[in-house]
Amino acid sequence: MGFLQVLSVLFGVTYFAAWSVSFYPQPMLNFRRRSTSGTTVDFPLINCLGFAAYLAYNMAFYYSPLIRAQYAARYKGLTPTVQFNDITFAAHGFVLSVVTASQYFYPRAWGFAPSVGNKPSRFILGIFLGCVVGVAAVVFIVLGSPERDSTRTGVSSWVWLDAIYAISYVKLIVTLIKYTPQVIVNYRNRSTKGWSILQILLDFSGGILSIAQQSIDSYIQGDWSGITGNPVKFALGNVSMLYDMVFMTQHYVLYRGADGKPEEGDSLLGADEERRID
Repeated sequence: MGFLQVLSVLFGVTYFAAWSVSFYPQPMLNFRRRSTSGTTVDFPLINCLGFAAYLAYNMAFYYSPLIRAQYAARYKGLTPTVQFNDITFAAHGFVLSVVTASQYFYPRAWGFAPSVGNKPSRFILGIFLGCVVGVAAVVFIVLGSPERDSTRTGVSSWVWLDAIYAISYVKLIVTLIKYTPQVIVNYRNRSTKGWSILQILLDFSGGILSIAQQSIDSYIQGDWSGITGNPVKFALGNVSMLYDMVFMTQHYVLYRGADGKPEEGDSLLGADEERRID
C-alpha cells in the first residue's frame, strides 16, 4: 500500500470511531439525568429511518454483484467507494438510534419521568411517511422496467441501481432535516441543557475525516466520480458539519451557561399545541 492508501484507511478508521462514539453521549446523558427534557424525540426517531436506509444502501453497493456491475456500467468501469467500515458504522448507528428512541417512547422502562418531548412532531412524521412512500414508488417503477437487471453501458431505463439511489436519498433527506427540531428546541429554551455537545464535537470531527477519505479515494482512482457516484456520503459530511457549527454556536456563544426552561418547548410542537392534539 502506498502513502495515500494508508492515509485513506487511517482516516476511515478514525472517522468510523468518532462517528460511532458520537451516538453514546446523548443516551448516557439522558440516563444520568433520568430525563429527556430539553431534547426532542424527533431526532432519534428520524435517525432510525435514516440509518436503516443507509445500511441497506451500503450493503447493496458492497455485496450485490448486480448493483456493482450496474454502477461500473454507469461510471466508466469504476467500483463504488463504499467500504466495510461504512456498513459497520450504519449498522451501529441504527442500533444506537433505536436504543435512544426507546428512552423517549418507553421512559418508564428506563426509570425516566415522562417528558413533553416524547411525542414526535407532525413535521417529522410527515417526512418519515413521505420517504417510505417515495422509495416504494421507485421500487414499483423499477419492477415495471424491462431492463431492470441490465448491466450494459448507456442503459436509459430504470434499473435496480436507481432503486438503491432512492434509498440513499432517504438518508440524505433525513440528514438535511433531522437536527432542525433540536435547533428550534434550543432556541425556544434559550439553552442547550439536556443536549450533549460532546456528540456534536465528535460528529464534526468525523465529518471532516469522512470527506477527506472520500477525496483521497477518488484521487487515487483518478476520477472524481467516486464522489459524484456516491453523493450521499459526501453530502452527509458537509450537511452534518453545518448543523454542528450551529449547535456549537448555540452552546458556546448564544446560550453559554444558560439553564433555560427545560419544561417548555421539548418538541417541535409547542406544549399548548400538544395538549390540543391529546
